Amino acid sequence: MNPKPEVLFVCVHNAGRSQMAAALLQHYAMGRVTVRSAGSAPADKVNPAAAQALAELGLDITAEVPSKLTTEDVEASDVVITMGCGDTCPVFPGKRYLDWELEDPAGQGIDAVRPIRDDIDRRVRGLLAELLDAPA
Repeated sequence: MNPKPEVLFVCVHNAGRSQMAAALLQHYAMGRVTVRSAGSAPADKVNPAAAQALAELGLDITAEVPSKLTTEDVEASDVVITMGCGDTCPVFPGKRYLDWELEDPAGQGIDAVRPIRDDIDRRVRGLLAELLDAPA
């Protein structure tokens, strides 16, 4: 792994789960991890309920723009995490691939999105501990 681990979160629309995961990892990593997120069919904007759920934690993703998944994103990453949405990524040797089975926040209200946010938060904290404790 690179001295500074690189993580890519992938979800079809890159509007909810992957955006929340990226924002949370950026927040907790404090510059110690390079974080990307992308989707195979990006939405026009971030899911408003996902943005509201993160705003409750003091994080603002309203200016984020969903982006298209590229082979280069995957190739540059040490860890590629799909969000249980059936997205497929190019596979490169030496990369770590994880699939986090998560509920889809699309079309959900804030009360349904909070538990998804909290699940992502727990997973991100665990991932960060693994990344930062890994031998160089």
